[in-house]
Amino acid sequence: MPNEEPQVPEEGKLVGGITHYFGNIGVAVIKLSDALKAGDNIRIVGGDTDFTQAVESMEIEHKKIETAKAGDSAGLKVEQKVREGYKVYKL
Repeated sequence: MPNEEPQVPEEGKLVGGITHYFGNIGVAVIKLSDALKAGDNIRIVGGDTDFTQAVESMEIEHKKIETAKAGDSAGLKVEQKVREGYKVYKL
């Protein structure tokens, strides 16, 4: 049986990966390989998961930030459950 990928108009640019997920509060920690800012649209892909959402707000060390840069690990609220190792793309 061929592995059918969902049809998505654009994959976007890889900006990082999920390193941790806090299920009780729906927050994912993303280790960034590129800049990300509040208002950006992201796509999270891994396993059976593939969804897009806007970055509402981000935090580093419990402080709200507007922009995160490559090398940062930023926490952000996600709309679906994610797992460690999922990839994050900026659309």
